[in-house]
Amino acid sequence: MTPYSFFLHLHSGLRYIVLLLVLVAIVRAWAGWLGKQPYSEGNRKLNLFALISVHTQLIVGLVLYFLSPLVQFNSETMKAHDTRYWTVEHLTGMLIAIILITIGYSKAKRAATPESKHKTVAVFFTIALVVVVAIILASGRGLVGGAGA
Repeated sequence: MTPYSFFLHLHSGLRYIVLLLVLVAIVRAWAGWLGKQPYSEGNRKLNLFALISVHTQLIVGLVLYFLSPLVQFNSETMKAHDTRYWTVEHLTGMLIAIILITIGYSKAKRAATPESKHKTVAVFFTIALVVVVAIILASGRGLVGGAGA
């Protein structure tokens, strides 16, 4: 197995863990916010694990980025959909989503009330998920497409 193949499969498999953690965090945050529930240690840990998972996915993705034959830096990069997508669009969109999750987690940690903690996570993580879905759909492979770059 080549390093590229290894990181491609690792990145592809980790996406399901990331998606599960982020989705559960979003559902619990919305339920906590709208249901006026306390912000528990379980909420904090779930949000932290979601944050760690997206950062781990970023690290694996960055290694993959520099190994991928689809990532190219030449005069044709922006003209071809696949090279433009993998070189620019995927990276940019996913960085935006990870930044949103990081900001949401950090702001929630400093928020004064349980309601504002839940609200912050709900809003930032949901926007991040919308960005992720939009970027995945821009690939033209659908939401559950095969391995990527």
